This record gives sequence, C-alpha cells and structure tokens, in this order.
Amino acid sequence: MSSPATPVSVIIPTYNRAGFLAQAIDSVLSQAYANFELIVVDDGSIDETQSLLASYGTALTSLRQENCGPAAARNAGISAARHSLLAFLDSDDQFTKNKLALQVAAMEAQPELLISHTQETWFRNGHHLNQKRRHAKESGDLFARSLELCVVGMSTVMARRELFDLVGLFDESFPCCEDYELWLRVSAHHPFLLVDAPLTIKHGGREDQVSVQFRTGMDLFRIRAMEKLLSSTPLIPEQFRLASAELVRKAVLYGNGCLKHNRYEEGQRCLSLAARYS
Repeated sequence: MSSPATPVSVIIPTYNRAGFLAQAIDSVLSQAYANFELIVVDDGSIDETQSLLASYGTALTSLRQENCGPAAARNAGISAARHSLLAFLDSDDQFTKNKLALQVAAMEAQPELLISHTQETWFRNGHHLNQKRRHAKESGDLFARSLELCVVGMSTVMARRELFDLVGLFDESFPCCEDYELWLRVSAHHPFLLVDAPLTIKHGGREDQVSVQFRTGMDLFRIRAMEKLLSSTPLIPEQFRLASAELVRKAVLYGNGCLKHNRYEEGQRCLSLAARYS
C-alpha cells in the first residue's frame, strides 16, 4: 500500500488585487495534487477582494488583517497553516497544474532538505520575458549569489515549517525585499533544492507591484538586510567577507547616488556604513 500524500498549506497574501486574484486561486484549486489547504490572507484590501473570496465558499480559508505589508500577511498565513509543508504564491502569479505534485515528490525524495524552489516563466505586460543569466536558478549553497539580488522566486518556494522555527519568519519591518532578507538568513545555513521545471508563472511590469513602487529604493532595503545579517546571523569567515564586500559595494553606489540627488543625510549614512565594513 502506498503512503498517503503529504498535505500542503498554500499561502497567498493579497492587497487590492481582485482583478488578478481569481487566476491565482484557480491555479491552486485546479492542481493535480489534491491534498492541500489554501489560505488567502487579505492584507486590508479596499477593492472587491472580500466578495471574490466569499464566492469560493469553503474551497479556501480567508483571513483578513489591517494593511501591514506582504511579510506580515505571509506570517499570518504561516501561523494559520495546519500542515508542516508550506507553499507560497503571490496573488498575481499562478501555479502550473503539476506544481505541487512535482515539488512535494522532490521534497519527499530528499527529506533532509528544508526548502525548495522551481523554475518559473516570466511575463511582463502580457509578453513573455526571457530571464537573464544572473537570474538562473540553482540548487545547493545559494548564499553568495543571494547577496547580489534575489535569486529565489517567492511564488516558487516550498518549505518545511521547521525552517521557520530555525531561522525565523519574514521580517515585517521590510515593506519590500522581505524575501531577499529571508533568503539571506536561510542560505547562510541551509541548501536549496531546485525542482528544475518551470512550475510557476510570474507576471510583472505593473504599477501596483511592490517591486515597482519601491524600485528607486530597493537597494536601500537590500543594504539594510545585509547590515542585519552581518550583525545578527552567525556566519563563517568567508560568508562574512562576501556579505561585507557586497554591502560596501551597494552602500557606496547608493550613497553616492543619494548625494548626487541632494539626499545628503541618507547618502552619508550609507557611506559611513560602507566605511565601517570596508
């Protein structure tokens, strides 16, 4: 007799995306893998999100909170999840039909690994977008690559609850780059499993996206994430050297940019931070 399928909790945070949310939800509810619960966390939407969620009845669990950002919404979903295997989906992205089945099988085959991600297909304004080499997905030790930019797509991730017990939850003080900050903490001590198939469809290029709203200041949050990493996460000497070097590079570039645009206080702080870690 085959063992029962491992149950999965799928978590979708959303804010004012009623026009996109249905396709995200439907992509989960139509999975070939049936043993899952779907939790949608409405982060204080003021559009038609609540009526849309109500239309799904008992097919999903709907939570609502005041607007606190995607990190807080994901953390609320983690707290409410009933299962030990957690999958994440942004409310404007989609799973392919076999996403959960293939990723659960991969994680069951390597139970010592606590987190996995998959390849993804990108669309911008409805047009297919070829990914650059710097965004290539890999298995194993991702720490060095994760310093430069976020190399793990949020909607591709499946993780065991144990991982969050070990490294902590999403940092709710980050209005963006909260995933980048978490992957730094994770990759410092834990390898990633890559399921090498495009199992997530990612949509981008819209003004409502956090990455667009904060596009001029994303490096500031990445600098802050590295500063937090260096001050609070145990690192081996080589990791500390790599993180320090990347922090200095980013802080000098961002600080000089601030000075050029007459944001002197912000620029001087970044340059002082760079000098401290040089």
